[in-house]
Amino acid sequence: MKCLVTGGAGFIGSNIVDRLIADGHEVIVIDNEYSDAHEKFYWNDKADNHKLDIRNYNDIEPLFYDVDYVFHLAAEARIQPAIENPTTAVAINVVGTCNVLQAARKHNVLRVIYSSTSSAYGLKNPIPLKESMPKDCLNPYSVSKTAGEELCKMYTDLFGLKTITFRYFNVYGERQPLKGQYAPVIGLFLKQHRDGKPMTVVGDGKQTRDYTYVGDVVEANLAATICEKGFGEIFNIGTGNQTSINELVEIIGKRNKGTGRWAHVNIAARPGECRYTQADISKSNEILNWHPKIKLEDWIESQE
Repeated sequence: MKCLVTGGAGFIGSNIVDRLIADGHEVIVIDNEYSDAHEKFYWNDKADNHKLDIRNYNDIEPLFYDVDYVFHLAAEARIQPAIENPTTAVAINVVGTCNVLQAARKHNVLRVIYSSTSSAYGLKNPIPLKESMPKDCLNPYSVSKTAGEELCKMYTDLFGLKTITFRYFNVYGERQPLKGQYAPVIGLFLKQHRDGKPMTVVGDGKQTRDYTYVGDVVEANLAATICEKGFGEIFNIGTGNQTSINELVEIIGKRNKGTGRWAHVNIAARPGECRYTQADISKSNEILNWHPKIKLEDWIESQE
């Protein structure tokens, strides 16, 4: 099949690109190297690569010709930078997503798989979090990403374009961003640990997250290309487990003999972030036949 991956030189996108190419598919990549959280970008030289911005419809539209599947991952994907610059987050995540959907519609793409976020659930919903729960957006990032969800549903309902939306729960793994204070916490903690620096725990460290391995996320995206129902709908992609930041410190630092933990410091809590996340993944199990396989502790152990 012929696939197009937006954000295909970034963390999750590049892992999807590599898997698609390994499976023998033709792949087009769109990425503008926007994120400053990456130490490098991962362009697969076996793909048809284009350094373009999804906010520019006329630039990207011709690349959708004869494409079967679109994996849409390009985004402003971090909460704090979106708070600092909401207009950019909205332009990328809303206008950019509409551009992708319209180009896919114009060229009769078979299916669009949209990467969204578990931050849509906010603070008001009790865990485990289910797709049927109301949105509780706390920041411009979650507002703009859930607007993309609504666009996907509308393009399915109004125009017949088959879309699948994923709400990812704290993805980690190979190629995770490492730069800056807003880098995802697992990669950041591992880097601090290796450098002999204290891990920077935001707030009291009691907040929990459902950490999901990037390879399992790749499998979910592939499952979305063959499912027979669920179009225009949302699916949680997590593990169904939760780990606190303090527990993460213990897991990463458990080899520090003597105290059984690694040095850490507490820094100020951040506005606009959820307190607890844990996915209910029964819908993804049932409709996509998708089940996460990698455990957080096992992957961290493999990195030591």
